[in-house]
Amino acid sequence: MKSIILREIKTFFGSPIGYLVIALFLLFNGLFLWVFEGEYNLLNSGFADMTPFFTITPWILLFLIPAVTMRSFSDEKKQGTLELLLTKPISLWHIVLGKFLGALSLIVLALLPTLLYVYVLYQLGYPVGNIDLGSTLGSYFGLLFLVGAYTSIGVCTSTLSENQIVAFILAVMGCFMFYFAFEGLASYFTSFETPLSFMGMDSHFKSMSRGVIDTRDVLYFLSITYFFLAVTVYQLKSLRA
Repeated sequence: MKSIILREIKTFFGSPIGYLVIALFLLFNGLFLWVFEGEYNLLNSGFADMTPFFTITPWILLFLIPAVTMRSFSDEKKQGTLELLLTKPISLWHIVLGKFLGALSLIVLALLPTLLYVYVLYQLGYPVGNIDLGSTLGSYFGLLFLVGAYTSIGVCTSTLSENQIVAFILAVMGCFMFYFAFEGLASYFTSFETPLSFMGMDSHFKSMSRGVIDTRDVLYFLSITYFFLAVTVYQLKSLRA
């Protein structure tokens, strides 16, 4: 599995993909949070608060993570190397986890520079340090779980087609449905508002963003991640048969 993870990371940074994803993520966040006027501008909010960052980041990642994962298995299928990979003396779970952790590593690397935002707001607070670090750390913790869920969806959809664009579109649709669609449906079907909201990632992410780590939220994200990774393994079993 370690060799697959290293191979994925090497592939990302052996081409412009890895650098482009990190650059685009930081560019979009930087523009919305520090340059563009509006409700997301941290300097104009009047508070040392990272809430705008955690509001727009799930939407940016909703497109960037599928762009990273779309090639995970679809490219292997297109190049004809998937059959060779499946014949290696390694379990399907190790193959899937290797692809998953490789893509996850790239996204985590993209998130690390945003810790600088926390430091800047910490210094700009009045008095210095007037920022809710508990809520901020909880939000980052929730964001890592959200990234894991997005990545598992992207890896799963990459097994459905050898066309990377199709895999990208399916991943975006899957991430959108689990992040926002259930929350949107809950507002229309008020009698089922609680169960529908519970099925969506948005409510669980917001819950963790308050700085309270509830085991229900953690189990939800872990369940979503495991489910899509298990579906990926099932898909590979059908391809191997």
